[in-house]
Amino acid sequence: MSLRVLRFLTAGESHGKGLVAILEGLPANLEVSADDVNRELARRQKGYGRGGRMKIERDRVEFISGVRFGRTIGSPIAMVIWNRDFENWKERMKAEGQPPEGYKPFTRPRPGHADLAGGIKYNQRDLRNVLERSSARETAARVAVGALCKKFLSEFGIKVGSYVKVLGGYKVREMPVDLWSRHLKAEQSEVRIPNPLEDPLVKRLIDETKEKGETLGGVIEVFALGVPPGLGSHVQWDRRLDGRIAQAMMSIQAIKGVEIGAGFGTAYLPGSRVMDEIGYSPDRGFFRYSNNMGGLEGGITNGEPIVVRIAMKPIPTLMSPLRSVDVETKEEVKAMKERSDVTAVPAASVVAEAMLAIVLADALLEKLGGDFMEEVKERFKKYLEFVKNF
Repeated sequence: MSLRVLRFLTAGESHGKGLVAILEGLPANLEVSADDVNRELARRQKGYGRGGRMKIERDRVEFISGVRFGRTIGSPIAMVIWNRDFENWKERMKAEGQPPEGYKPFTRPRPGHADLAGGIKYNQRDLRNVLERSSARETAARVAVGALCKKFLSEFGIKVGSYVKVLGGYKVREMPVDLWSRHLKAEQSEVRIPNPLEDPLVKRLIDETKEKGETLGGVIEVFALGVPPGLGSHVQWDRRLDGRIAQAMMSIQAIKGVEIGAGFGTAYLPGSRVMDEIGYSPDRGFFRYSNNMGGLEGGITNGEPIVVRIAMKPIPTLMSPLRSVDVETKEEVKAMKERSDVTAVPAASVVAEAMLAIVLADALLEKLGGDFMEEVKERFKKYLEFVKNF
């Protein structure tokens, strides 16, 4: 399933020279800067429980095309994020020539990673050729794309945020009522929970987990405010916006579950307690008295906040490796170890924001059309007038 108006691709390996992102479809005349992107990249690198890689990298973006004098020009935007760690890997990751003397292939796949499945698919006995691309390092490029989409959405009053609800089984107890306040509180937390006072408890859990050689997963809530009704469609399966959002979330490394609104909880309740009753007032227009549907009905936005929760499994790279089989000798072995985080749930919340922003920016452009910002804004204004008078 491809994006309809916006298209993006990423390229690059975890320890290669760098990551590349190409975004096509943003209208011309959107004001952007490297700072817009770098702020998001910095947010992705934060979080208690991250590994040594975050001490090496200081992600910064460089625009290669599509931006001139601080504005998009309508052509594809190409961005590169150079990997500082490549200096330590340049002989083992060089594009040409032969492996360095003494090089040992990665032949002991890690349970839960793409190592073995990818090796079989692409006929690669050195599993580094799989793990380098399947690594979550790739998400830095997605965050760069998402930063531009966030900037685009902000021009229409749409905000995207997130926070961690559960980390390693620890459930955040007290949270502000409104979503944006939760996001702002999470920005003050080292583990991106909406109650920073509970940080010491979560950090202690992370420390204890690290001592055991284990890793932690969690649950993230990501949302969007100010999204108008009418984005997406019910007429075909692949035009349903909830399906497009779910696919985007599941594409994030280590995400194993997605729910929108009340999600799985709706399966245990009668319909009268699930459906969002409809109201109307002259100043607000149509509205819902609740938001169990998470802002989407029939694959179409209904004007309420978009609310999505995703479940992230623990990171598969363990310092106390699980059983595996060497792909060359076929002998039972302990899986290989790579430098790893104890948890990347806080970072994944920033990636989830990026993916939601990309999908929503695409859906908004799909609805409005337009090749330059002034045109899109005028169409948005007229559409809001139509919605108000419906």
